[in-house]
Amino acid sequence: MTTSAPETTDSPSGFKGRVDRFFEISARDSTISREVRGGLVTFFAMAYIVILNPLIIGGFAPDQAALDVEGGYLPNAQVAAATGLTAGVMTIAFGLVARLPFALAAGLGMNSFLAVNVVGDVTWPEAMGLVVINGLLIVLLAATGLRRLIFAAVPQQLKTAITVGIGLFIAFIGLVDAGFVRASGASSPPVQLGQDGSVTTVPTAVFVLGLILMGVLVARRVKGALLIGILGTTLVAVILEAILRLGSSVDNPGGWSLSVPALPPAIFALPDFSLVGQFSFGAFERIGPLAATMFVFTLFFLNFFDAMGTMTGLAKSADLADERGDFPRLRSALIVEGVGAVAGGATSTSSNTVFIDSAAGIGEGARTGLASVVTGLLFLASMFLTPLTQMVPLEVAAAALVVVGALMVAQIRDIDWSEFSVALPVFLTIIVMPLTYSIANGIGVGFLSWVLVRSLSGKAREISPLLWIVAAGFVLFFVRGPIEALLGT
Repeated sequence: MTTSAPETTDSPSGFKGRVDRFFEISARDSTISREVRGGLVTFFAMAYIVILNPLIIGGFAPDQAALDVEGGYLPNAQVAAATGLTAGVMTIAFGLVARLPFALAAGLGMNSFLAVNVVGDVTWPEAMGLVVINGLLIVLLAATGLRRLIFAAVPQQLKTAITVGIGLFIAFIGLVDAGFVRASGASSPPVQLGQDGSVTTVPTAVFVLGLILMGVLVARRVKGALLIGILGTTLVAVILEAILRLGSSVDNPGGWSLSVPALPPAIFALPDFSLVGQFSFGAFERIGPLAATMFVFTLFFLNFFDAMGTMTGLAKSADLADERGDFPRLRSALIVEGVGAVAGGATSTSSNTVFIDSAAGIGEGARTGLASVVTGLLFLASMFLTPLTQMVPLEVAAAALVVVGALMVAQIRDIDWSEFSVALPVFLTIIVMPLTYSIANGIGVGFLSWVLVRSLSGKAREISPLLWIVAAGFVLFFVRGPIEALLGT
């Protein structure tokens, strides 16, 4: 999925040569400059997490935060600092160990689940302790090879469907984040174009401008297309904000969704790492082992299969996956991703996992771990440069996501739709992801429908026993609500 013109990829000598050989840059038909650009684009596409994660699990005051069972909350500034720290360290580690262009940060599904479903029964440190346990289980499965066996058991058609579904999902995320698609407030249709069927706000218009600009640049194969589009559209947004004074959508319905694109009064801010190490395993005593185990089970499924689906989609979009969907250093990637979950719990930032937004950098041409190192260094810098990261509005990042989503959906050409016992599970995998706003849901429905439809169609012998086991696990995942109710959680 290369969006830029071919560049010379002869392996250089000296320090550049060592970097090239370590990351296999020339071997993957890339260049150092392309990897740096890809790392920059991935960071700009993901920088919102430094702002958004504190808003989801933290707050500026008790009356503006997710309170735990004892009335405690996570201070916004401390969450922001820890979010940048953990994302930076884990993304660099992933780049150096797995040497793939995937970036890690606090997973949005996981942090929302913690804020909404978990901390009403346990404290924030205890919730983060559950995240640590979830991560240790994932590391154990990855180290023993079982996670890779599960990965290998997934049929190629489903792996391709996961890629396509993720493409639709991130495009839908972009459209919603930009306000181009909104909830209608009615039972039917549940969503609509803009406000009452019209584009009514300047930020959404900026999104449309960015989408067109990036689309044209990608179509013309301009080097740095997405990066140029992000920076150029941000500049337009800053100028418009200076003239119109729209402010935040919290105060003005026509304002910017998350960060207001304005020149910051200061460039530097000192980070506060007080939350690092603030986790506890006291949940098992507070709510009992069964209820705590159920929470861990849910966290595990969200983390395990979101990451598996995301890495599958990213590897295919980067042309790094083979015909079975495997990609280089798969085991190392799975282990480091599991360590990210542990690190996220240990720093009170929620489980850190591979971000689908990495597709933005891949769309820019990133193919190696050097891009991840660049992204990770920028995340570390963001701890001190928070005012600058807040200049890029969510509407601009959303445009990049839609463009990348379109590039990923192109993988649909590799799916054989002629056999309906394949077509139905593949279709369900693709469509459930955006409609339920969850990669894990799409994978679960895909797995369940695959084993049921294929086996009842006389194809049972072609299904891996591991896939049956995973499908059974998803049955528990989908009915976890009634189970938790029976357990009194």
